[in-house]
Formats: sequence, structure tokens, C-alpha cells
Amino acid sequence: MLLRRIARPMLAAMFITGGIAALKSPQGHVEAARPVLDLVSPAVDKAVEVAPIDGRPDDEMLVKIDGLVKIVAGSLLALGKFPRLSSAALAASLIPTTLAGHRFWEESDPAQKQAQQIHFFKNVGLLGGLLIAAADTEGKPSLGRRARRARRRAAAAASAQAAALATITSGVGGRVKGTASQASGTAAGLAAGLAGLAPGAGAAMSARAARAARRAPEFRSRVADLQAEWSKKAAKAARKAEKRAGALRKKAAKRSAELQRSAAKRGAELQRTAIERGTALQKAAEKKRAELEKKAPLLIDQMSTQVSRFGHDVAGRASAVGAEVAQQAESIAKDTRKRVHALSR
Repeated sequence: MLLRRIARPMLAAMFITGGIAALKSPQGHVEAARPVLDLVSPAVDKAVEVAPIDGRPDDEMLVKIDGLVKIVAGSLLALGKFPRLSSAALAASLIPTTLAGHRFWEESDPAQKQAQQIHFFKNVGLLGGLLIAAADTEGKPSLGRRARRARRRAAAAASAQAAALATITSGVGGRVKGTASQASGTAAGLAAGLAGLAPGAGAAMSARAARAARRAPEFRSRVADLQAEWSKKAAKAARKAEKRAGALRKKAAKRSAELQRSAAKRGAELQRTAIERGTALQKAAEKKRAELEKKAPLLIDQMSTQVSRFGHDVAGRASAVGAEVAQQAESIAKDTRKRVHALSR
């Protein structure tokens, strides 16, 4: 997150300064952009025909609009507001700017051609950075992933709806059939009762009941056709959902296989790197050991020389100390003899 906050103003600085320069002196930019403006003039004319404006803007106005787009989109990108949209707008404005201002293939001077080529590929690098910023989701799910999730949810909902619809149509068909049979029986009983009360009315009701009884199979047939049609639709939706689920399963299996191959490849690379690193360390250790083995006799000789020197020094100091002690003892003996001789007198 901190890196994005630092990188966005750095990426947007050039576009903001370029847009300000285009607004201050659009004439120079118009002359530089003349080949691109002539190339896109038919597209601009078609856009003007469908746009709610009176006439085609002049080339200077188009350059000013491009500079304004750079300033606004660059400022939004530097502030972190709508970074993907502003990056896409800057990328779209950078393409004609690069093609207009850095046409190195038209230069005859080698120095100018090299300079324009450097600027051209610099803008190509900026375009790549803008495309990365436009595709950066900052850890959020991408549009493709959201679309795949929506398709899976839609397929699941369609399957559930198809099953529910099949259940509902079967229940409705049964209810309609039962209602038709009940209506037919009720009409026949009512006709028989009325026939006993009034022969004329009974005959009319009997005729109506007979017509109802004759139409009951037709009604049942229509209900059966409706049920069959809804069943076909439900089965078609289920097959479509199953087909979509199968495609998604195949895609998931393919993606899983790709990830497994990538993981295996990465594991093999890491294993080879570890083996090479271990071999290099082993060679270095062996080389160091050989160096130490070569240096060991020299160290032993140096230590022997130092010990010998130390022994000679100790022996010299011991002999000096012995001579000094002997001299002191001899002087003490002389003093003692003198004192004894003086006392014997």
C-alpha cells in the first residue's frame, strides 16, 4: 500500500507537467501532432456527427483537450482517486502523444534518431506501467473472477428454479385434474337432482352436464400439454445448467492440472537449486579444508619456532637469574667471613 502511494505520484508527475505545457503552448504541440491528427480526422468527424456539438473542434482545441485529460487523470492518479480509470485514460492519451512526438523512423540524423528512439521506448515503458496500474485490483477479486462466480451462482439458481418449477407444475396439474373431475361429478349430480324436480330444467342441466363431461377430457389434455411443456422447459434448463456445470468442472480440472504442473515444475526447480547450492557449499567447504590442511604445517612450524624461542628466552633468563643469585650469595659469604674474622680478633 505504501509503495502504491509513493509510485502513483511519480508515475503521474510527467503527465501533469506535459498537460500543463500543452495548455500553455498548444501551437508547438499541434505541429508535432499533425500526422496523427490527419490520420484520426475521419474518426473524429464520425464522432462529431453523433455528438451533441455544432462543428468539429480545431486541432488546437484537440491538443488542449488532450492536455486537460493528462492533468485531470494525472492528478486523480497522484491522489489515489479512481486509480484504474485514471491510469486507463492516461494510457489512451499516451499512445497518440508517443506516435506524434517521437517518430524516430522518420529522422535522418543519427543523433536525433537515437534521441527520439530513446524517448519512444521510454513512453512505451510508461505505457506498460499504466497498464499494470489499470489492472491492479489492490487485492480485490478481478472482473473475470467476479464474472465466473456470477455464472456459477446463476447456473445454481437456474437449476434450483427449474426443479422448483417442475414440482409446482406437477402439483398444479394434479390439482387441476382433481378439480375437473370434481366439477364433472358435481354437475352430473346437480343435473340428476334437477331432473327429478323439473323435467325441462333437468333436461337442460343434463345437456350442460353432458357438455361439461365431454369437455373435461379436453381440459385434462390441455393441462397435460401444459404440464409436458413446462416439464420440457425445466428439463432443458436443467440440461443447460448441467452442461454449464460440466464445462466449469472441466475448466476447474484443467486449471487444477495447470497449477499442479506449475507447482511440480517449481518444486523441481527449487530442488535443482538446492542441489546446486549444496554442491557449491560442499565444494567451498572442501576447498577451505584443503587450504587449512595446507596451512596446518606452516602453523605447526610457526608454533614450534615460537615455543623454541620462548624456551631459549626462559633458559637465558634462568641462567641470568642463577648468576645473579650466585653473585649475591658470594657477596653474602664474603660479608659473613669478614664479620667472623672481625669477631675472632
